[in-house]
Amino acid sequence: MSCHGRTPWETVMSYSESGNTWRNDGGAQPHAYDPYLHPELFRGVATRRVFAFLIDMVVISVPVILGYIFIALFGVVTLGIGWALFWLAWPASVIWAIVYYGACIGGPSSATIGMRVMDLELRTWYGAPGYFVLGATHAVLFWVTVSFLTPFVVLLGLFNGRRRLLHDFVLGTVVINNSVRVPAPQAARTY
Repeated sequence: MSCHGRTPWETVMSYSESGNTWRNDGGAQPHAYDPYLHPELFRGVATRRVFAFLIDMVVISVPVILGYIFIALFGVVTLGIGWALFWLAWPASVIWAIVYYGACIGGPSSATIGMRVMDLELRTWYGAPGYFVLGATHAVLFWVTVSFLTPFVVLLGLFNGRRRLLHDFVLGTVVINNSVRVPAPQAARTY
């Protein structure tokens, strides 16, 4: 016996005659990482996340600073004409930061260089690894929330078990310790 919904938002349920159990195949998935069942996944995440951010700022800043130095020297060599490139430096810096976060979080380790150094990784709330658009959006939303709500964004992480910040709640992501990661629960088999 099965009941299948007509739209993607409807819950799909199936009944197994042999085991007399109902199973929900649609709707909301449970959180893959529970802070009460696996507290080791979240131990020290908030502090190490700050240091990972600082390392990432250094990684992002070095090419930007080298670009500004190149433009300054190029302007001297071209008797000031090359300094017109300074108007491209700020947009290029923003694009570089977005590409950096997107490529790193969308990569196989699902973490930026700073997060890898601090042994952290970003996952979706249901346990999937990050992808490029999620990483880029995560960075943009972080900068937007920090720009408008600085103290509240940081304080929010102290009052929840998963140490999630505001942009993590909005995007449905969680940052966990990489070395103690527990595999995400698999869907029940229906033989």
